[in-house]
Amino acid sequence: MKLFVNLFLAAIFLYGCRNTEEKIIRQADKIHAAILTVDTHCDTPMEFSDPAFDLGVRHEEGCVDFPKMVEGGLHAEFFAVFTGQGPRNDSTFTIVHQKAIDIFNAIHKNVEKNSSAAEIATTPDDAYRLRKEGKIAAFIGVENGYPIGKDISKVKEFYDLGARYITLAHTKNNDICDSSTDPAGPENDGLSLFGTQVVKEMNRLGMMVDISHISDKSFFDVLKVTNAPVIASHSSCRALCGSPRNLSDDMLLALKDNGGVIQICILGNYLKTPEPNPELDSKLKDLQNKYGDYNSLSDSVKKVVRKEYKEIQKTYEKSATVKDVVDHIDHVVQIIGIDYVGIGTDFDGGGGVEGCRTASDMKNITIELLHRGYTKNDITKIWGGNIMRVLQKVEDLAKNPVTRS
Repeated sequence: MKLFVNLFLAAIFLYGCRNTEEKIIRQADKIHAAILTVDTHCDTPMEFSDPAFDLGVRHEEGCVDFPKMVEGGLHAEFFAVFTGQGPRNDSTFTIVHQKAIDIFNAIHKNVEKNSSAAEIATTPDDAYRLRKEGKIAAFIGVENGYPIGKDISKVKEFYDLGARYITLAHTKNNDICDSSTDPAGPENDGLSLFGTQVVKEMNRLGMMVDISHISDKSFFDVLKVTNAPVIASHSSCRALCGSPRNLSDDMLLALKDNGGVIQICILGNYLKTPEPNPELDSKLKDLQNKYGDYNSLSDSVKKVVRKEYKEIQKTYEKSATVKDVVDHIDHVVQIIGIDYVGIGTDFDGGGGVEGCRTASDMKNITIELLHRGYTKNDITKIWGGNIMRVLQKVEDLAKNPVTRS
């Protein structure tokens, strides 16, 4: 009799849990159906070197395409014009600049090919209008100021092509500023004199300054120069994961004072300090030895390398989870408040965690936020409200500049 009672109570408990979970899933669906959701960084344009790649088709490989976005309730995406850092001389700048232009053109062509499903967006008004029309808003960001070279006019050129942020540097230093991860260490002592011109020009035009990837000194230098809020398009919290790519609590507090926003990156190594994993390290070293310098490879070989990297990552990496993503959101909220955090996945550039591997899984982040007591208003801010506030402020300040005291 006692066993029967225990089994009966367990069944009731499990039934109640299942009903609660189903209720939360339905709630997440309703929220996504009512709000604007924005991811501020994906590297999917690296696939556009293949002219046959079509964002309008669901791909088994890869993280982002329009069908996956629809499945996951993701309404707006910032597609990155990414160029890996390389030599800095006139001839190389010409080549890298042309590569950036080719990526811009490929993004525009891919979106135009799917004009019934998506349009290029450059303003918050565009994003909200397209949301009402049931279309995806395709924003553009430039990851790495490298293709600017030393020519300030390139900033306006990129703005005119649709870019609404520039990540000032990538994994190595450039002529704009120091990177947070250059093995050679700093060379500009933060933001260079040319970098100061770049930030001011971005303010003038109405482009968001992206401080992801740049050194701490560069970050604080940018805040001294900028007249507008800045963004970290795909960064996480150093208090929870010690990567120099992440923002310390002091940096978060400075970001709040600036009125900016940190978009939590869902790449595992920026969410959890990696545990020793010699097998993974060995496989990645073998991959590097096999192909050499990634930036010097042809586009077709780069595609093969990315595929092999993802397989190694999937097989050997001890993955972070959606819970880890929301831990970082929690931390930002605790330190500086709900108005300064969003999501920048880094999909197709290494981003993806257990429970959120592609754009089709985005609601799982919302489900975890609901489990932790976040309201619809909170989630509206996290998923798009905060980044749209910053973009609008940057745009407004470009039209009506305010002189710093």
